[in-house]
Amino acid sequence: MKGLRKDASVAWMFLAPSGIGFALFYLIPFAMVLYNSFMDGTIDSRFVGLDNYRALLASDSFRKAAFNTFYFSVVSVPLMLVLSLSLALLLNQNIYFRNWLRMAYVLPLVVPVASILLVWQILLDWNGSLNAWLSSYGIARVDWMKTDDARTVIIVVYIWKNIGYNVILFLAGLQQIPKDYYETAKIEGAGRLRQFGSITMVYLTSTMFFVVIMSIINSFKVFRETYLIAGDYPHDSIYMLQHYMNNMFTSLDIQKLTASAILMAGCILLIVIGMFILERRYRQFME
Repeated sequence: MKGLRKDASVAWMFLAPSGIGFALFYLIPFAMVLYNSFMDGTIDSRFVGLDNYRALLASDSFRKAAFNTFYFSVVSVPLMLVLSLSLALLLNQNIYFRNWLRMAYVLPLVVPVASILLVWQILLDWNGSLNAWLSSYGIARVDWMKTDDARTVIIVVYIWKNIGYNVILFLAGLQQIPKDYYETAKIEGAGRLRQFGSITMVYLTSTMFFVVIMSIINSFKVFRETYLIAGDYPHDSIYMLQHYMNNMFTSLDIQKLTASAILMAGCILLIVIGMFILERRYRQFME
């Protein structure tokens, strides 16, 4: 018992710096945000209950930002999963230039985001490379970031920037599956589709769950890309929740800012809890 107590004290001593940092930079700020979302101001404030949330939900700009963020997540996350899993399955085979292709998909992860988006901005500008190429074929120029096509552009940029990370995770999961299972399935007459459903997807469950969670969280953080490409007030189709919160911060409307932050955090929490429930039920079903 004395040894256990000594080990526990040493463990707490090593955990203390991380715990203090987590409390200072995450727990305490989140508690302050939650507190301010129920007050009518930051100085001499009084408790107003859910009034800030009612005003937020009645705001047209907030509803537009929430819809655009939800639409972006619903479209981009499934596309990301399908493409990254397909590429991982392809790169897991013995194909020519496999190592070069792996490096090509990892490169966007190590290049600074600002540099990447500068290239995309030059490519998609009115006088950019893409419009120059289209005009050479007699196709009219398109101001990509000032039309509804801006939503498609942001989805493409998001997938291109983040797909390499998911491919790495799926590759790691695929390489953990014993090859004997596939050989046994072939002997028993199972086709590729049956092998994929009964072996690959079963053993990729935990990896798939993690990739889905990270993709959903990253889809809520797409503000960086849209801000660097389109600025503070982009086209309506790519006006996200973080644009709304950034504008509320600029105007010092702390109540709407904190209320919107709490609502977004609550939505992410509900999605994560729902994914945990689905993942548990899927495991029970497969067992």
